[in-house]
This record gives sequence, structure tokens and C-alpha cells, in this order.
Amino acid sequence: MLTLYTLEQSEQWDAVVRSYKEYDAYWLSGYVKAFKIHGDGEPILFAYESDKVRGINVVMKRDIANSSNFKGLIEENKFFDFATPYGYGGWLIEGTDANELFDAYEQWCQKNLIVSEFVRFHPVLKNHNYSLERYDVIPLGYTVALDLTSPEVIWTNITSKNRNVIRKAQKNGIKIYSGRSPELYEVFREIYNGTMDKDNASDYYYFNPEFYESVCDDLAQNAQVFYAVLEGKIIATSIMLAANGYMNYHLSGSIKEYAHLAPSNLLLYHAALWGCANGCKTLYLGGGVGSGEDSLFKFKKSFYRLDDLPQFHIGKKIMNQEVYDELVNMRKELPESGFFPKYRIAD
Repeated sequence: MLTLYTLEQSEQWDAVVRSYKEYDAYWLSGYVKAFKIHGDGEPILFAYESDKVRGINVVMKRDIANSSNFKGLIEENKFFDFATPYGYGGWLIEGTDANELFDAYEQWCQKNLIVSEFVRFHPVLKNHNYSLERYDVIPLGYTVALDLTSPEVIWTNITSKNRNVIRKAQKNGIKIYSGRSPELYEVFREIYNGTMDKDNASDYYYFNPEFYESVCDDLAQNAQVFYAVLEGKIIATSIMLAANGYMNYHLSGSIKEYAHLAPSNLLLYHAALWGCANGCKTLYLGGGVGSGEDSLFKFKKSFYRLDDLPQFHIGKKIMNQEVYDELVNMRKELPESGFFPKYRIAD
């Protein structure tokens, strides 16, 4: 009833994911492969099926011994935890009663020394609703998803101020293109890294060339680079993901000197039009930093002036309370924080 798939079974993995009515690129094997390369853990797809219910969950399995907090303190391959891959995940379930699914999953986790699981649920799919009774589900900030029903709907939902900014970018001669090639991903990497430098981002947000090679090769049908060009120079760029009618603003970067020309505004507008023309229902932009309603959130909100915003939820689950407490106790004098799992604070 409970089946596990690894990246060595990527074709079967993706066939299972695509058999579901509601799924997004975050559950595909090609998506998580890049984050394995990035060092986020070992990807696993759990699939459960019975006469009553079926479901899938994608996780990154992490050896707790590899955490800098526990180096030399616990042996390798003894205790593990799960986290959603960068982006979104959690259980997608079809059927009425999921208790047998969760029972089987929790038994597997306890048997295989999984201490805890941290989940970032998909705001558009609203799949947190499947886990309300079995996870500690916590609502955080609101996010932005554009309605791609038609070009008219897209334009109407943009604020009047942002529409003027988009017109200005067009008058300034900025052109938007999209494609997928190793050369485009390399240009993206250079511009994106410059943006991360400007934002004083942590080391985690710098991805090596092998990461981008994986995105290019393993998500060939789901990822592409949109880019803004002025006088032959790429000045803003974004990786967009699309699967099963859902389009996502994944990673982005721009050259600071051209920000006043608003290339990113025009890029997102054209990406929305592309999504509409190619059968996508929504373009998910995400929210603000730390789920706050900051300047980034306001920028995204300017593309969708309505109030029916999807809310972001996280999920927490302790699979082995005794070991969890033991690990927390090993970390003496931890600061008060909502971070989960607590034993990984400042990891």
C-alpha cells in the first residue's frame, strides 16, 4: 500500500505524480534532483494506494548527524528528518478517509528513525487541508497568484499604477523573450548571483552550475528562462516553472542599474500572457520575505489587485518525541523561537 520512489526510478516517480488530478512541478523528480545536487538531502516520493484513498508526498531525507549542530555528537545513518524540498510540497490526497494513509506513513517513519517532518504546503493547491488532523498546521502570510483566464483578465487585475509602469517599460524599448539553453541558464546565474550579492543573501541561495544544468536537462518540459532585453543586453531574468496548468515564479534576478526602467514588471506581465496562451490557470508569484507584507509583497500584489489571496501554511510533525526531546536537550540554551525542528536552530 505504501510505496517509496527514489531518483533511480524517476520515470515511475513522474508517472505516479502525473496520475493525480492536482499536482505541480514541485512534486516531479526533475525538480527535486536539482536540490539534491544543492545538498538538501535525499529525495523520496511516498505513494499510498488502497480501495478508499491514495496520496503522494515528496520529501528530502536528511541525516541529522550531518547537521553542523551534531557533528561528532551522533553517529551517521542513525536519526533522520524530513523537509519539503525548496518551494512547496506536502500530501496530495484523493479519496474520503485518509487515516489509513497517515497511519501507514507514520508507522514507516517511526520504524525508519525519522524524528520529525517540516512541510511547506502549496498555497494555490491548498493541500494543507488534507493534513489538518495529523500535522500541526500553521497559517502564515498571504501570497499572490494571478488569474490567467484571459489576457483581458490579466490586464484588468493589474493595478493602474503598475499598468502605467508596464507601458513605460514598453516605450523604453525593453523586449521580453523566453527559452531554455545552457547559455541562458548561465546568464541567469550571473545576474541572479549579482542580485543575491546586493541583497546580502545567505550562502544557501547561491546555486552552482550543476544545479542549473539539472534544471535545464531534468525539467526540460517544465522550466524555462524569461528575460528582458534592452539594446541587445539582458537586464532582468527569471526561471519559471509550469506543470499541470500551474505556473510558478521560481527564481529571479535583475541588474540594479536598469531597475528604474521596470524590466521585471514587463517580464512578469509577458510571462502571465505566455501562461495564458499555453493553458496555465494561474501564475503563482509567492509572497514577501518571511511571509511579511513588505516591499516585495507589494510589488507582487501590484499584479493582482483583488483580495482573494491564497494563504501560505506550514506543517510540523514530530514522529519520535523521545528522540526529538533528546536532540533538543543536546543543544543547550537554545533561544526561544518558532523554528522547527527546534534542534536545527541556526543550522
